Amino acid sequence: MKPKLRYIELKSGFGDNGPAWIGIAEFSKSGKTVYFNGKALKTASGTGISGNYRDLETGDEYWVSGVKKDGTDRHWAGGGKIMIDRNIVDLYLSKVNFNNLDKNRFVLTDIKPTDKQKFAELENEKID
Repeated sequence: MKPKLRYIELKSGFGDNGPAWIGIAEFSKSGKTVYFNGKALKTASGTGISGNYRDLETGDEYWVSGVKKDGTDRHWAGGGKIMIDRNIVDLYLSKVNFNNLDKNRFVLTDIKPTDKQKFAELENEKID
């Protein structure tokens, strides 16, 4: 799958108020793993968790979705600023129905690249 603009929110320990990011996510060939900000998030649907992805290293739960045209990506009961990758602001603004970022809702950040090979090796380790 090709990289896509995504909204990603940490659910573990936070409910609807977890740290949240908007940036470009990469995907495994199957689409079941999302690579974002130094993390590998594996599909966790059907497991009864509050997020739809689980961090391969920590087990933390994340919500991953496309961005909404009206900019209401956070759950209605949630709150807090959304960190947005400074390199994709123009792309984000081209997808939503506003012309500039509201500094009360967003903070610019730098998203780290993800070493996909590290996670491929982690998932393919032999179990003794």
